[in-house]
Parts: sequence; structure tokens; C-alpha cells
Amino acid sequence: MSEVKLTAERRSEFGKGAARRIRRDSKVPGVLYGHGTDPVHVTLPGHELLLALRTPNVLISLDLGGTSELAIPKAVQRDPLKGFIEHVDLLLVKRGEKVNVEIPVHTEGDLAPGAFLLEHVLNALPVEAEATHIPESVSVSIEGLSAGDSVLAKDITLPSGTTLAVEDDTVVLQILAAQAEEPAAEGAEGAGEEAAEA
Repeated sequence: MSEVKLTAERRSEFGKGAARRIRRDSKVPGVLYGHGTDPVHVTLPGHELLLALRTPNVLISLDLGGTSELAIPKAVQRDPLKGFIEHVDLLLVKRGEKVNVEIPVHTEGDLAPGAFLLEHVLNALPVEAEATHIPESVSVSIEGLSAGDSVLAKDITLPSGTTLAVEDDTVVLQILAAQAEEPAAEGAEGAGEEAAEA
């Protein structure tokens, strides 16, 4: 897992007005917390942060006034219409430390076309991993699965050093039978209406 280096500045202004001024300068307000320390309010470069957050659970090396800190994103608030980042919460981590994160689940293979539907019960799998070795995603093969089959958390192969943070029998994916249209039901309903009118 690669580290992304960002330069952060401490901020002393708070509130909506201050946040608007920060965003006007193409920066993002954030909070850095963890390890029992007092939260540190920071300002981060907007474009660089946006690029960094394209990687789920990205490891960020922050230069904060000459001090280097490692952090991972824990909560990201985006503008619902424009999509830009309004605020970010960063969790302090240390090398060798285990953290709980959610990693995206990707599927491989195909189901019989038109016959089955794939339902993602969990889009992301909760795991515990070493802070500097968080997997970007996990892959699951759905080849050959049919209606009624499920993929459980314990069925997913995790990278070395990563363990599940949910029960083994948690359903992650399930295969459903595709629902066929039933035109006959509509005809029967119409016949019922005619009988009522007569």
C-alpha cells in the first residue's frame, strides 16, 4: 500500500464562515484525532486530498508544521450536488498498529445471463489490518453460482495479516432468481374488474 504525502496546516478558526473561507481557497477543513490525543484541527490541500481519497483507506503521511504523522480517512463529507469534499476526519495510526476498516468487495466471473441476479448484501467487508498494509479490495468469484447460493465472509480469501472484523457466517453476496414478468396476472385482474362492473 502506497503512502500519499500531504502538507497540512493547523487552523484556529472554526464555524461555517471559516470553513467557507477555507474552501474558497481550494482547501479542505479537517480534524486529526486518535491515540488519546486532543483533536487537531487542520487545513488540507483540496485537489491533492481529492486525488488521495480515490484509493479506499489510503495511508496519508501528513507534514504538520515539520512533524510527520500517519493517518487514514475515517469520515469524508462531500457536497451532495457538486461532489467536492467539505470536511474530512483523519485517524492517527502507527506502523505495526492494527486498525478496523472496510474494504471494497469486487466480483469475478459471470452468472447465467437473465437467469440470476447478484445482490451485494455488503459492498465493503469489515476487516482488521495493519495500518500500513491495508488491502485496497478483496475479490470473490461468482462463477458457477446459482439462485439461493450465498458467499459468506469466511468464504473470502483475505491477504496475509488481514482478519475478519465480522462474524464468519455474515452474508456478503447472495444470488437471486431473476423475476419473470407475469402478464397473466394482469389479465386476471382485468377480468375481476369487468365482473365487478357487471
